[in-house]
Amino acid sequence: MNLDPRTTTPYAALLLRVSMGVLFLAHGLLLKIMTFGFAGTMGFFGSLGYPPVLGAVVAVAETLAGIALILGIWVRPVSLLLLPIMIGATIQHMGNPWIFSAPGGGWEFPAFWTVLLLVQAGLGAGAHAVDLGRLSGRGAEVARA
Repeated sequence: MNLDPRTTTPYAALLLRVSMGVLFLAHGLLLKIMTFGFAGTMGFFGSLGYPPVLGAVVAVAETLAGIALILGIWVRPVSLLLLPIMIGATIQHMGNPWIFSAPGGGWEFPAFWTVLLLVQAGLGAGAHAVDLGRLSGRGAEVARA
């Protein structure tokens, strides 16, 4: 078994990227858009004192980010652009208990997700990421871990 970081790191980044992408897609598309709808999500954000349109922006951002992460497109910028959403979610839940399944949800899940996004931004896309250079006809780009 070869546990050399040069061979395992790209696959660790892939695992992190795809798992976060699936979770963002589930949270943005399935929960916010398909379950609550834009009206429900916007109403919830409004009830928290935020501009209601921010709910729609967050839902679309999480959905598009999930797709980008799964495919491995713009992974570093997408990970960094999601940080304000996750920091905002962490702050919103700070007054709640530790466990996210508690009433009102806990703060540890969005806080941990924030750290994972920073790790992903540091690692990059990893293995099996879509090469936009090749798709656009510019030739293959060198993939970095």
